[in-house]
Amino acid sequence: MSGVQVVRRANGPVVADVVVPPSKSIANRALICAALSAGESEIVGLAPGDDTNAMIDCLAALTIPVGVAETDGVLVATVIGTGGSFPVGPIRLDTRLAGTTSRFITAVAALGPGPYTIDGEPPLRSRPMGPLHDSLHSLGARVEPADQWGHLPVTVSGPLGGADAIVMPGDVSSQYVTALMLIAPMIRGGLSLGLSTALVSRPYVEITKSVMAAFGADDVTVGERHITVADGAYRATTYRVEPDASSASYPLAAAAIVGGAVSVRGLGRSSMQGDATFCDVLERMGCILTVGATDTVVMRRRDTPLRGIDIDMSDISDLVPTVAVVATQATTPTRITGVGFIRGKESDRLGDLATELRKLGADIDVQTDGLTIRPTDMLHGARLDTHHDHRLAMSFGVLGLAVDGLEITDPHVVSKSWPGFWDALDEIPARTS
Repeated sequence: MSGVQVVRRANGPVVADVVVPPSKSIANRALICAALSAGESEIVGLAPGDDTNAMIDCLAALTIPVGVAETDGVLVATVIGTGGSFPVGPIRLDTRLAGTTSRFITAVAALGPGPYTIDGEPPLRSRPMGPLHDSLHSLGARVEPADQWGHLPVTVSGPLGGADAIVMPGDVSSQYVTALMLIAPMIRGGLSLGLSTALVSRPYVEITKSVMAAFGADDVTVGERHITVADGAYRATTYRVEPDASSASYPLAAAAIVGGAVSVRGLGRSSMQGDATFCDVLERMGCILTVGATDTVVMRRRDTPLRGIDIDMSDISDLVPTVAVVATQATTPTRITGVGFIRGKESDRLGDLATELRKLGADIDVQTDGLTIRPTDMLHGARLDTHHDHRLAMSFGVLGLAVDGLEITDPHVVSKSWPGFWDALDEIPARTS
């Protein structure tokens, strides 16, 4: 793929039936649980993309083999878990650009004798890891940063000795909490984790709890300011990963932005993902919603205008870029709050998002904890930068259905979670030639 993606504007309402990739959030949790189990597990519906590949490579470096095969278009991973037993280092664990992988693998590495050096590409080195490193140190791990505390590269050695209780902030990243929960059954005495601030992205923590239970670690309590996990063992099993609700937001947003109807197969009312509530957000903005047992459909008549909303997105923060691009097409302002912490994602998902949308003529302000997007009829084509962020790239791509002349640099960044995104977007009908 070239360094610039040109998005073709839709010339009418879209009508599409879309298959999105499996959830990488769920798949990476399942990979960790399978790796810490004793025996062979099968993960059906492995998410494609760089994050998953980085996780598999790190597990292989820890001598946990993961075989991947494709059956009827579905990736199936076979994991031979070691029950938490790892070889003596030194071993280097390359997490590339994967924030989730880097945090989960750092926690897993603390279970072994070490030394294990966790590192990634330069943009990942700037992302904060401090609360996780602090907690692992409190649990008895040796944590040695190469340069700055709380950042990669870091060298970790275990084993963990356990602690009566540890405390970390809950409003920075739920990935820190999940990383500790995933290794907690392997810690003597389990885990007692206090949260000094309110937990953000709580649905992701609930996903962690659900995946752990599927692998036999079901003695987990998630409270407002306290999480406990009993010690024990994971059990090898077969686990099926559901479609990714975050990825589904992009084709569903297409129906909202240009009108028409989009169905996402496999994502229904039983989804465990908090991001599945995105369709409810679109309903508030004027769309028609149908959620069945196994499918979600979003529709909007082109003579029904989108309206702006006030919304706290602290529990669905990955969808801020998607809601923001939909909001540019609304007839009244949208106010997004509760998401100041997303400045530390792959990009500054507030500042960088606003900077790029302003290039199109969007009227958008950045606040400490969110964004305000006001309607304007002056949007025009421009070349937008992705800032190494797959979610910015895919959101901009959807907006290109409504804004002629939109170009996106570094489009291959979508390989982090949906390698086939541009092909999927191009297959949505009602386009100009």
